[in-house]
Amino acid sequence: MKLAEFNAADPSAAATTLRPCVDVTRWVDAVAAARPFASKAALLEFASSAADPFSAAEVEAALAHHPRIGERPTAAGTEAAMSRSEQAGVDPADADAATALAHGNREYEEKFGRVFLIRAAGRTAPEILDSLNRRLSNSPTEEDTIVAQQLREIAVLRLEGLISE
Repeated sequence: MKLAEFNAADPSAAATTLRPCVDVTRWVDAVAAARPFASKAALLEFASSAADPFSAAEVEAALAHHPRIGERPTAAGTEAAMSRSEQAGVDPADADAATALAHGNREYEEKFGRVFLIRAAGRTAPEILDSLNRRLSNSPTEEDTIVAQQLREIAVLRLEGLISE
């Protein structure tokens, strides 16, 4: 979608465009209400600041839509397509990586009670596994901060891919 179209869209259509980036109503409403944006850069800057901070409840709600790393969603829709694209660096045919990710995901979920979230776009399976293994040693408080940051990065990256000048 062009920035001019996004700026001119009715609030409901703007929200529909934003929601696949991160399903946090406060963020969606704030970004939609701040239109019009003079440039894509201004939109992305505002979107990033509106996402800082995400509350613990917002992070929890948004994580309900995220698949485990290494498990590509099969559903249709913009958010599922974005997730598949973001995980392109994880080859589902690489059995060793798939096994290691599945094991790490289980450990992470047992320790933190949620799926492991990382901005996967631009990262390889070994990079993701390294981060997963390092983050398993974090405290819950440390991990809360990292997860919220990763969610912000994902939201802005997705928005960047949706809107063009």
